[in-house]
Amino acid sequence: MNIFFTVHGLPSCAMEDEECRDRLMHPDLPEDPRYHARAVDGEKSSAYWLNQGKKFVETKTTTPLNKKKAKNVIMFLGDGMGLTTTAAARNLLGGEHSELSFEKFPHVGLAKTYAVDKIVSDSANTATAYLCGVKTLYGTLGVNGMVERGNCRAMLDKANHVSSIAQWAIDAGKSAGVVTTTRITHASPAGAYAHISERDWEDDTEVVKACGRDSGIDDIALQLIHGETGGKFKVMMGGGRRHFVDSSLQKKGKRSDGRNLIDEFKSQSPRNAYVETKEELANLNLQEVDRVLGLFHDSHFDFHLDTDVESSTQPTLEEMTRRTIELLSQDDNGYFVFIEGGRIDSAHHDNTPRKALDETVEFSKAIQLAREMTSEDDTLIVVTADHSHAFSFNGYPYRGSDIFAASPTKPNDKIPMMVLSYSNGPGYEKFYDAINGVRHDPTTLMKGQPNDVYPATFPRDSETHGGEDVAVYASGPWSHLFTGVYEQNAIPHMMAYALCVGKGLKACD
Repeated sequence: MNIFFTVHGLPSCAMEDEECRDRLMHPDLPEDPRYHARAVDGEKSSAYWLNQGKKFVETKTTTPLNKKKAKNVIMFLGDGMGLTTTAAARNLLGGEHSELSFEKFPHVGLAKTYAVDKIVSDSANTATAYLCGVKTLYGTLGVNGMVERGNCRAMLDKANHVSSIAQWAIDAGKSAGVVTTTRITHASPAGAYAHISERDWEDDTEVVKACGRDSGIDDIALQLIHGETGGKFKVMMGGGRRHFVDSSLQKKGKRSDGRNLIDEFKSQSPRNAYVETKEELANLNLQEVDRVLGLFHDSHFDFHLDTDVESSTQPTLEEMTRRTIELLSQDDNGYFVFIEGGRIDSAHHDNTPRKALDETVEFSKAIQLAREMTSEDDTLIVVTADHSHAFSFNGYPYRGSDIFAASPTKPNDKIPMMVLSYSNGPGYEKFYDAINGVRHDPTTLMKGQPNDVYPATFPRDSETHGGEDVAVYASGPWSHLFTGVYEQNAIPHMMAYALCVGKGLKACD
């Protein structure tokens, strides 16, 4: 049986015709003069690129290694922000030649994201790796690989608990905290303070369903307010208000133990401040408070593209970052803080790349502000992702063209394909007629709106994560440690080395 390959406008190639198939791999697409002017001035000359390369080498060779002790560490986590996401997001900044703020950092490495039991991981086991320094099982938080997901008994054994760099910083007399655009009880921020065998046990109701009322298990929200680590955080900002209040006390409350953990936090000290809006956060006198709890949404934050900046009551990640640094900078001993742009991940799961890339740009703004507010002499900033997504950016688009549009490359069925697509997810059913075995023209279904769902190859209600390595960007003291390819769980050990906390090697030894 002969197998033939075709590309629209080119002859078919037999499987054994290697030379013909090679031409199909690299089609000579028709020129489109509309996009020639979008190239940066001088790019067509040899001198432009030669000079650029020389300047890069000069920058690298003249940048001294910073071996000072870090007073502070800020870890930024772009949930689901794989390399495809960052490359595509540059187009929102003015073009593919543009840079996100953290791409200007002097040192970059790659982290392997697999779990103990899965090649493609989730946000819980990865949080345990990059915050606690220990790889663990999919779906578990702050516990080692001896604890199976959802096991009600094994997690009660404190010998299986692992502490985070936030706790290491607290033990060294520093301040610590977590900030996120997701629920603050969600997997990524919870990795800084929780020990639990199921990431979904965000409130007591979920624990009771799985393990009974008298299991002895503290849910994630309870651990944030009263736990060994969370109970000492100076700043806690995000969404997820529903997990802190009983359903009888608040309409959207999820708890069933009659408790209001927000009131319990406020009653701990008159210098504990609670805020629910960006105005309250902006007007907070940080000189008069020791700790801040900000819960700005019942669940996750609304996507940035879905909000009216003028009327929205939720702060941006940039605004939360500013207030966080202002508060923590009052501690002469320094601090560690975890700041997450968490809705990049949510948008990818929905096959909505316009939102995912916009969230990436918002994430970049917060990092730019943090670098401007702090000094590279004493503050290490580390930027990374927990995992990637099954997100594709392909089809030979022209320079300067709209990446949200169709590719100039035509598939064999002569129906347009988009530059952006997913391996799986809800976009399958919208763009593929399974009964007749044909694709719908995606260009007729796109409306240029934030909620546009993009094509997927396999049907799933929610798109899956990707398993490739993620980038780690670093700036500040000992940032050169973060180069190379390493296991994800090495990240907190390198941060602890620079910060001189924890039980491992320290820069100040």
